[in-house]
Amino acid sequence: MMHRLFSVLLAFAATIATPALAQDAEQAERLEQRAEDIVAAMRDEAQYDAVFADDFVNAVPEAQFRMIQQQIEGQFGSMVGVDSVEPANPFGANIAIRFERGMASGQFVLEPGEPYEVTGFRLSELRPMGDSFEQWLSDVEALPGQAGVLVTRVGEAEPLAAYNASQHFAIGSTFKLYVLSALARSIAAGERDWDDTVPLSMRSYPSGMMQTWPDGAPVTLHTLATLMISISDNTATDQLIAILGRDAVEAEVVASDHGEPQATFPFLTTRELFLLKSGSEVDADEYLTSDVDWRRAALERLATIERDADQVEAAFTGGPNAIEVEWLASPTDIARLFQRIVATEDETALDILAVNPSLTPAMRGEWAYAGYKGGSEPGVLNLSWLLRDEVGDWFAVTMSWNNAETVVDESTFELLAMRAVSLAASR
Repeated sequence: MMHRLFSVLLAFAATIATPALAQDAEQAERLEQRAEDIVAAMRDEAQYDAVFADDFVNAVPEAQFRMIQQQIEGQFGSMVGVDSVEPANPFGANIAIRFERGMASGQFVLEPGEPYEVTGFRLSELRPMGDSFEQWLSDVEALPGQAGVLVTRVGEAEPLAAYNASQHFAIGSTFKLYVLSALARSIAAGERDWDDTVPLSMRSYPSGMMQTWPDGAPVTLHTLATLMISISDNTATDQLIAILGRDAVEAEVVASDHGEPQATFPFLTTRELFLLKSGSEVDADEYLTSDVDWRRAALERLATIERDADQVEAAFTGGPNAIEVEWLASPTDIARLFQRIVATEDETALDILAVNPSLTPAMRGEWAYAGYKGGSEPGVLNLSWLLRDEVGDWFAVTMSWNNAETVVDESTFELLAMRAVSLAASR
């Protein structure tokens, strides 16, 4: 539930902008040498604080720098060296660094005077080279805990790649796709319209912004859905569930051909999940092992409970917390849900999914359409894309990783996801 939006931006510093001035041979040579120094520092062949300026070293300690480098090498192989340096101005350049199975590109900036140490360095694009679904699946299978992935053309029985694709996982805020689909179906049936205005009456906990909005604030269904998907706003989500009715969302789960709908019923609001996991009014283990009727009665007991936001946050800062008490879906379930959303032919719903595609500009440019929703809590991570190529074929890339013992490494999984999207684009 605290999932940060997917980003392949591996930022080593933020100070990138510099004045554009005329180039000369000495300046170009200096930039090329500093590019080699950066790679030498990454190889531990040059002293870190002799290459990078003090402000950079303070912002990005050497241990953090090494950790990010190891994550890249863990999936793209050992670093080969500088592939290219293209000066952007006297004190900044674009850089491409070659790895065995990929290319990392970004920018670096030097201080304007001697000793011309690096004040900013970031890798904003990582592209696989010579990758394969076989290698990718091998890396997925090596993850600790349980993982399941599916890369497929929407509606086709034979996937491009799959692993534990029928296994059910906790998916965090990706469950909001079911709410979006139920809303789109309600609008298609003429029951509602995207520009319908409703008073804000629900209140949940972050993520999002609407939890701080005034009671009764008039909002459209379009606004609620956009905030629910693009920034994973929990209050917007609960408001939509209240408008549609829990029964309607549960009916959408069934209609989407979910493999085990009863496992995720009653369909929780975000507030209910937070209250379940942050207090003792309902025992999480008993909730997990009880039937749906008992669970519904338990949720009614939570309806009048008020919990301080700090208490809720504390329940999710000590590692995984009853991750089986969650919204559950398999990669196959999510691909089927994407197929159902496409079938509505509702351009507004698709536009909302595309507000935050969570891809770099270069990766986004490989697809005619890219929509995204992800979700997480400690020990839970899901990343799911609906993509369309230039021919008009739809693809789903959906990946879940659960570990009940410890938090999962978001950066590692995001690198795997980047590879999956690139492999799907080059199938």
